[in-house]
Amino acid sequence: MFPRRLRSIAITATATATVTAMAVGGGAVSAMPGNGSDATAGASLAAPSGRGAPGGRGFDGRFGPRSGPAAGGAVGKVDSVSASSFAISTSAGRMVTVEMASSTTYRNETGSTSASAITTGESVLVVGTVNFGPVNGPTIIASQVILRPAEGGGSAASSAGDVAPFQRGASSTSRQVGEIPADYTQGRGTIVGGVEANQATEAALAAYPGGIVNRVVKLSGGEYEVHHIGVNWPHHVFVDHEFKVVGAD
Repeated sequence: MFPRRLRSIAITATATATVTAMAVGGGAVSAMPGNGSDATAGASLAAPSGRGAPGGRGFDGRFGPRSGPAAGGAVGKVDSVSASSFAISTSAGRMVTVEMASSTTYRNETGSTSASAITTGESVLVVGTVNFGPVNGPTIIASQVILRPAEGGGSAASSAGDVAPFQRGASSTSRQVGEIPADYTQGRGTIVGGVEANQATEAALAAYPGGIVNRVVKLSGGEYEVHHIGVNWPHHVFVDHEFKVVGAD
């Protein structure tokens, strides 16, 4: 039996080694309370960071949200291009890496195009699976790339000027525009993917460019809550069943 002081040292050393091993192996080493904005029906998500956490509402630490990969997207200008990926910069100053796959499709105002049309300075909207890495930040595995996307979408009054870019240390903007679906409750709904998620993402980013959509939640009434991060406002963009933006908060 160790003396009490030696037992304390042994316990401390064991705990430190465990945390270090988890950090090296990519395991979770911290837990933060959620703000109730993550949907839990239809998908399993880690608890999100609280409102006003570093990186903006719904963010954890430097950039990434505390949730797994899901359908979403971003709109911005192409910053650089390589053989299998390109980087875009959003109007709110967020850099996003876009990975292209053999299944990725491309279109412009007139119809289908190819990856060769993606050039530096081109305005693009990307939809696909959004991942957040601990070092490289947000990455979208693109299902579709839309060149020179249309701006402005939905019946809610909105413009790029309405978006409040994230500023470290600044409090999050809290206001409501348009209509919030009557059946909306934070944390309720089903995370969706595929065509419906892409259409909802496209509508939300046309109305409120600048942030990154990291998931789309279908509400019980058939509307969508598009989760918008990387900006101080809006955090949620609401899209109806006809894929028209009806409100934001």
